[in-house]
Amino acid sequence: MKQLVAFDLDGTLAESKQPLDDTMARDLADLLGVAKVAVISGGDWPQFEKQVASRLPADARLDRLFLMPTTGAKLYRFRDDGWVRIYAEDFSREEHDRIVSALEEAVKAEGLVPERLWGEQIEDRGSQITFSALGQEAPLEPKKNWDPDLAKRKALQTRLEEALPDLSVRIGGSTSLDITRKGVDKAYAIERLVEESGVPREAILFMGDAIYPGGNDDPVRASGIDSIRVRDPAETASVIRALVAWAC
Repeated sequence: MKQLVAFDLDGTLAESKQPLDDTMARDLADLLGVAKVAVISGGDWPQFEKQVASRLPADARLDRLFLMPTTGAKLYRFRDDGWVRIYAEDFSREEHDRIVSALEEAVKAEGLVPERLWGEQIEDRGSQITFSALGQEAPLEPKKNWDPDLAKRKALQTRLEEALPDLSVRIGGSTSLDITRKGVDKAYAIERLVEESGVPREAILFMGDAIYPGGNDDPVRASGIDSIRVRDPAETASVIRALVAWAC
């Protein structure tokens, strides 16, 4: 049994930007009873609080939980009955402005200006800039239908990598791209997790739905961490239950 199990969030533990359902919240609490747990995703802390922290049952071992927003460029731990930010690596104003300008130009060049937006399309998360093609509040159905074969996101990713060669551009959720400093990806998050948790790399298991070339979960696999690609939260739940049963 691994000492620490790390997860992607959207598409792995929950549907895109949706809270953990009751079953998944219970499954994670059960896993926290036998191992440390980390959640690594592109969303910022308010999204983590809504999707994960506020959904866990009262008996969950929160002292064993590591929440890592903005692809691991931030870390939150539970301390003294509240969540505390342990570190954050934010962009400067100059970096922010350069990224936003490149995004706006690339979206126009790729013909990806949508007819309708649900909320902000470009979100500043401090240590990460996230582009959501249909807006941050888009419903699930339009998001699932927007780019099912990844073609739009891959084309946009390629153009942005040319415009921002010193930064990292990763495919995020079903309509999104995440931009961080070079080297700040989920493999980086795992290295920070090793430091903060005291758990060695070989004792960590990672699960995500975007473990494929260009996917924002793939750097973890490429770095040598044991990884499982899951299709959806239902498959993740099945793996969690198997791990808990094995540990017990």
